[in-house]
Amino acid sequence: MEKIKPEKAAEMLQKKGIAVTVEQAAAVLEFMRKLANIIVAHHLEKLRNR
Repeated sequence: MEKIKPEKAAEMLQKKGIAVTVEQAAAVLEFMRKLANIIVAHHLEKLRNR
């Protein structure tokens, strides 16, 4: 799966009216990846405990 680059994320956010720098977009992407990993791990743990 291809990762979204910070430049693309900043462009996408700006199209929605959210002005961010490339550095801020990179931080948002990093946070979202960590959150996604936590959610998947939590879901898998719930499945294992059934």
